[in-house]
Amino acid sequence: MLLTRSDLILWTGVKEVQVSSIFLGIAGGSCSGKTTLVNCLQNQLGFLVSKLAFDSYYCDQGHLSIEKRAVVNYDHPDSLDVDLFINNLRSLRKGSDISSPIYDFATHTRSAETSIVSPTEVVLIDGILLLVFPDICNLLDISIFVSAPEDVRLERRVVRDVAERGRTAEQARAQFLKTVQPMHDQFVEPSKKNADLIISGEANFAEIRIDIEQRINAERQSN
Repeated sequence: MLLTRSDLILWTGVKEVQVSSIFLGIAGGSCSGKTTLVNCLQNQLGFLVSKLAFDSYYCDQGHLSIEKRAVVNYDHPDSLDVDLFINNLRSLRKGSDISSPIYDFATHTRSAETSIVSPTEVVLIDGILLLVFPDICNLLDISIFVSAPEDVRLERRVVRDVAERGRTAEQARAQFLKTVQPMHDQFVEPSKKNADLIISGEANFAEIRIDIEQRINAERQSN
């Protein structure tokens, strides 16, 4: 259950004190291990945590035919509604709840429903292209890049797309080779220079969590 903003207000006996949020961004190639790291941190960090996925902000392709949707390059930065994402991030940083889009990867459309995200003690934000945009980087307190070899990411991608996104193994492999890896080389890999910490997507995240928690504590103290 996500906590609301009111859950993060402490009563001191004199006045209310707003607990500030730490915004932790996690970027990296497709299927590098970002979501696994996010889930590990959500379950093991000693803080109240909420999650926001950049993947939820893909542009709605409902105006296109099924055939045209299939040929859109979803691995290019232009495929994302960056303005909405930045506006929502700014609202979270101001202490407001936001309504995050819900994206259907099978149909490439947005749901009419939205998901409420609240500014808890730590807000975990993940996305392949998260560190490509300077305006997003400036809204993050801590940024992490998860790196994994191409063959590992391809294998994971095929398994995920078949199980979760209505693709065949052949379709998943074709998309990876046609757009995923070329866009990774052009945009994603260069963006790791903007990360505060680069980790292996094949590492023991439970151990890395200790380092990340120390960084969060240091950031909280500096605030």
